[in-house]
Parts: sequence; C-alpha cells; structure tokens
Amino acid sequence: MPYREMSHPERTEHIINVLTTEFGELMAADPGAFHRKFRKMAASPFAFYRGSACLFYSDVQHDEPRYLDDKTSRVWMHGDLHAENFGTYMNANGILVFNVNDFDEAYVGPFMWDLKRFAASVALIGYAKALSDSDISQLVTTFAHAYLKELRFIATEGDDAIGELTLDTTDGPLREVLQQARLGSRLRLLDTETELVDYDRRFRFKSGVYSVDDGQREKVEAAFERYVDTLPDTAKTLRPTALQIKDVVLRKGVGIGSAGLPSFNILLEGNSQALENDVLLYMKQAQVPAVSRVIDDTAVSEYFLHQGHRTSESQRALQSYADSWCGYTEVDGVGQLVAEVSPYTNDLDWSDLDEPDEIGPVLAYLGRAVARMHSVADDDSDHGLVDYSTEEAIAAAIGNDDDGFVATLVDFAHVYGNRARIDHQLFVDLFRNDKLPFGI
Repeated sequence: MPYREMSHPERTEHIINVLTTEFGELMAADPGAFHRKFRKMAASPFAFYRGSACLFYSDVQHDEPRYLDDKTSRVWMHGDLHAENFGTYMNANGILVFNVNDFDEAYVGPFMWDLKRFAASVALIGYAKALSDSDISQLVTTFAHAYLKELRFIATEGDDAIGELTLDTTDGPLREVLQQARLGSRLRLLDTETELVDYDRRFRFKSGVYSVDDGQREKVEAAFERYVDTLPDTAKTLRPTALQIKDVVLRKGVGIGSAGLPSFNILLEGNSQALENDVLLYMKQAQVPAVSRVIDDTAVSEYFLHQGHRTSESQRALQSYADSWCGYTEVDGVGQLVAEVSPYTNDLDWSDLDEPDEIGPVLAYLGRAVARMHSVADDDSDHGLVDYSTEEAIAAAIGNDDDGFVATLVDFAHVYGNRARIDHQLFVDLFRNDKLPFGI
C-alpha cells in the first residue's frame, strides 16, 4: 500500500515490520546498541530520517517512475543521499575535496531515488529552522537546477569536464569547511588515538575500544593480507614498512548508521619508522544496503563478492580519485570495508546556516556535487556494471521538461518531509512505550 494511503495504525505496524526486517539480526546480536541507535533517532525528525533509509525505500518504490527508464533505473546511486552526508576528504592526488561521503548504502538503482531522498532532507532541515513552505520550495528548486545544469554540462563536454569542489573552486561555507579540514593533522590524530609504549605507538583504550585476543589478531592479520591484494596498483608500490601491522583493537559502532556493527582499527608503521608517519585504518563489517531490498536485479546483486566488496567498489565508482587505502576483505566469511582513518575529514555543519540566502548557495554546490557523482561511475569506469554514459541517459530522460523535473522534487520534498515528521512521532511513541522488538 502506498504510504499516502495508510492509517496511523497501519503505518505503525509497517514501521515495525520494516525496521525488524532491516535490523532484526543485528538487534538480536546487540540489543543495547540498537537501544542507543533508536534513542538517537528519536531526537528529531531528521535524525529519524537519517536512520531509517529502509523505510524510505519501502515507500519510494511505489512512486510513479517518472524520468526512469532501463538506463536511468540502473545508475550507481549513493543510497543515503541526505543533506548531512557531505564533507571533505583528501583524494589520492593529495587534493582536499568537498563531496558526498559515507557510501555504506550505495548500490545500482534509480537516480531519482537519490534526488528524492535529498529533497526530503532539505524539507526536514527547513522545518527545523522554521522556514516557510515557499522558502523550502525555492531551496529544492535551487538544488534541482544546479544538478541539471552541471549534468548537462558534463553530458555535452564529456568526462573531462567533471571537476571537483576544492579550495580553488568554492567560496562561502563550503570553502570554510575545506579550510578547517586543511588544519587537520595526522600527528594530532595519532596522539589522540594512540600512546607511546616503549618508544612505539599503541592504541589507547578508551570508551568503545577493546583489546583483541590472539585468535582475533590472527584473523585480522590474515584478512589484512587479503585486503592488500584489492588495493589499486598505485598503492601496491608502498615501501615495505607501510604495510607492517603494529597494533589492532576492536571497536563497536555506536552511531546512527553503525549500531551493532563491530570493526577493527589497525595501526600501520607507515612509509618509515618515524612515529609521525604511522597510518590508521579501519576494517568495518559492511551492511546490506537498504535499497537493495526493493531492487530485483540479479546482475547487480551477483556482481559483488560480499558487502565489503560492494561498499569499496561503490566508493571508487562514486568518488574520483578515492582514498588510495580503500579496499575490502573478509573476516569469518563476512565482508569488510577497509579504509584510512583520515585527519582531513570535516562534515558540513548546518547549525550555522539558518537563512534561505545562506542555505541556497550551499545547495547549489551540492547539486553540482551530486551531478558529478552520478556522472563519474559510468562507461569509463572499470566496474562493468554500468556500461553507458549515465549523464547522457539522465539528460535524455528529462529532456526539456525542466519544470516538471523540478516540480517532482519540490512536491516530493513537502509530501515526504511531512510523512517523515509523522513517522517520527509514531516511532517515538513506539520506542518510549517499549513496543520495538529489541530482543528478537
């Protein structure tokens, strides 16, 4: 049943069923972690929206498939594209870039689902800042026009036109985010996460950090050896010291998206024995992307060895010059994503952006970033899943219907933003009355 037609009791039952399907196994393994996750989701409609991508996809699959054809329904998509999933990273060429981040939910599917998820998140941010419906409509319109303009430019000029949002190409709040990221220090990160023991670094034991026994350490070291084989050729030319493991600890995810997922942090020697050159990696259990539960495409699902492979391939596909440490492996047959714990990450902070004239220019940049993301992973990539130009396919599907495209996103932003606010209240009532299945 489409979400617009559900009564409150039906919707409540639907929320329980969707969350149980998505998180049931992890809930049973670590109910405490999900109690904390759901407490965070209860804090606001936006926090709930962030943590319930599964509910979004259970709904959006019923929407009219406007602008979706065989090609545009098979685009490498981010999967959890909301306004807070943007930030900085240091690319493989040593350039600080502002772009989409967090590829845990990435998959191959309809490009419009990315855009709709983002548009609804803009509405939720607008509600939280007490912006009018007219202001919210204009902000979504700004994003949509920027997306279209950039996408068509790339479709016309070719992949060489795909640029980056960097210190040289941004201004305002985005440039400030990049400037702050530039102040990051590898040595400062190392001093925060490690301590000196007998003239060498070892991990600090603090909240959420646990020691590993000999058996676990052996598994991690074996998984690390397999991971090295998945690195790009440029990363395989590192000095012998670079891949020497110095220490391993276990961490347990406590964030909205990582509840109940164990991960390991690995301390490497780095390019030399100088202590400031040590490198931190994480080896994180990858999860099933929510969108994959509503997409029946065996060519996609069978392409990936496991979820770690999917997440790593997605990051490489959607980010140009991605983290050179990005790779994948398995621990006890479970797929793992491996990447660097970087000191140069800095997320866009919406708390200081309150007025439409402050938010609008930021959304224009984000529209450009999303268009570039959808354009990067196509026929010139080596993954083989999308063997055509996605930007040309999307541009052709929209054609000259700019007004219809923008109106579709604006309408969805308001309708689903309201739906998410109602769902949040239903969820809070479920949670505070102990009606969510923690111990299944």
